[in-house]
Amino acid sequence: MKIAVYPGSFDPITNGHLDILKRASSLFDLVYIAVARNLQKQPIFTTKERLALIRGCTSEFENVKMDSFDGLVVEYARQVGAEVIIRGLRALSDFDYEFQMALMNRHLDENINTVFLMPHEDYTYLSSSMVRDLAKFGAEIGSFVPANVKTALLKKFRE
Repeated sequence: MKIAVYPGSFDPITNGHLDILKRASSLFDLVYIAVARNLQKQPIFTTKERLALIRGCTSEFENVKMDSFDGLVVEYARQVGAEVIIRGLRALSDFDYEFQMALMNRHLDENINTVFLMPHEDYTYLSSSMVRDLAKFGAEIGSFVPANVKTALLKKFRE
């Protein structure tokens, strides 16, 4: 069985993330979408909330599991028996950072490969931070995130 991990902060999950997930789920037997509990970032949603939002918009994927992790993604990949780490590349600006991370992960475990997937061109400019900023200022975000995420973001910024 080919297992992959798709890690990220997913704060919030966007249609671009879902596009990458769709592509990954067609390539691998099982994909873990793994929410990183990153202490360096100040997420708008708690880990529990992010997992609930992901669960609410991924029911169509039969071979996808949700989870969260602390620490190194390579360690998490080993823990779940994954051979592959999925990373999305939106633009050339993503490549340098992702390339460095892929090389470091290979250094940490040469048996775990990084696979880069490109989202549909409609999502190449889309990021979670951009969606949060748009939502904060009341802009329409319905074409960028699933309906449950839009509702949660609007509620979060009303509080």
